[in-house]
Amino acid sequence: MEAARLLKQGVSQSEVARRLGVHRQSVIRWAGQLAQSGVAGLKKAGRAGRKPRLGPAQLVAIERGLKRGPEALGYTTGLWTAGRVRELIEYETGVRYHEAHVWRILRKLNWSCQRPTGKALERDEQAIRQWKQYRWPQIKKKRSARGARSSSSTKAG
Repeated sequence: MEAARLLKQGVSQSEVARRLGVHRQSVIRWAGQLAQSGVAGLKKAGRAGRKPRLGPAQLVAIERGLKRGPEALGYTTGLWTAGRVRELIEYETGVRYHEAHVWRILRKLNWSCQRPTGKALERDEQAIRQWKQYRWPQIKKKRSARGARSSSSTKAG
């Protein structure tokens, strides 16, 4: 509507594009619609691009399924993969997506792709803490007191 106001005041299409921070082609299209149908023609302009395949209620169902976890679909681990999310989407909505496009839906739901940190089941946290506190300082290489020069040509002595 701001573009229509500026165009009616006689501002050039290039200047309108610059002031509004839009592409000049958009202003040319708006000017054409304004000339053909007036301001009412600009008001009824629909969204650009393909309509989304999933509605708001379906997105809510997908998010609910994500929060339940992959175990609810019969998987043995709690890790969501692109393939598992794709199956969840199809199960909840009946809409099929390619695995490569699943991330767009996750992003729309404000979910991010993360890798779980792998830790051994046999890991002994107390032993690790003790090793870091006592053994590591004993074996850690110390700089010589004389300040001997490094053998590396890239390091300053």
